[in-house]
Amino acid sequence: MFCGFSKFYLNPNKLISGLIKKMAIKTSLLVAFTLVFCAFVKAQPTSRIVGGKDADIGQFPYQIVLYKDGSFTCGGSIISSRYVLTAAHCVVIGDGIETLPGEYFTVRMGSIQRMAGGKIMQVKKVTVRKTYGNFLDDVALLELEDEIKFTKNIQKIDLFDGVVPNNASVTISGWGRLTTGGKTPQRLQYNTLTKLDPSKCEETIGYGTDQILCLAHSKNNGACNGDSGGPATYDGKLVGVAGFVVDGCGSNYPDGYANVSYHRKWILENMK
Repeated sequence: MFCGFSKFYLNPNKLISGLIKKMAIKTSLLVAFTLVFCAFVKAQPTSRIVGGKDADIGQFPYQIVLYKDGSFTCGGSIISSRYVLTAAHCVVIGDGIETLPGEYFTVRMGSIQRMAGGKIMQVKKVTVRKTYGNFLDDVALLELEDEIKFTKNIQKIDLFDGVVPNNASVTISGWGRLTTGGKTPQRLQYNTLTKLDPSKCEETIGYGTDQILCLAHSKNNGACNGDSGGPATYDGKLVGVAGFVVDGCGSNYPDGYANVSYHRKWILENMK
């Protein structure tokens, strides 16, 4: 059964520029265990929550839970009355860009509980950016069967258009694991990370590109398995889509999010 925590990913094209220098391996947020590279074993996070706090009812009305065949797999964000934005790796088959039909996916909205409350809606169509691969362009659109009826606890979020300032505070949220290989919470969690300068991102993890929003954090903070596809917000708008962590959850390395501003044109063109 696929529950969103079963795959390992390696990025060979970045080994020379980033990973060998730092002896680190990039893994998608779906990964359940910390990887080992060249026999250098990194320390596991502690048993505490990865910096998260319990969300209040209605605090993140745009946040959704994504299910595949009824099993929790990822997060996502409501961006219109018909569309949800999530990560490509949440919906593709294997390592390619082919997706399962929309009928395999449902979303829960309007609830801070992972498996209860709110409203469940059926996905009609899944669209993945065709250039997805190598941890880049990791975005997908979910078209819903029916139109969303907005309420106090179900709202869309606008797409950010511009450049998030370096060192800006960015809010992330999701139902991802509390530690690498740890428990998955029932209640929505959130945390505040810091936007890292692209040059620092390149120096640290080899991803100093406009396609990636690099979010720095102190140890035992940050995104984790199951947060994939979930939102990063700044100034009340959507700036990032959760994509990958480096060397396990809550490590000293920044997390990688797809940069919404970079993908904004593609998103709008693929929304009917």
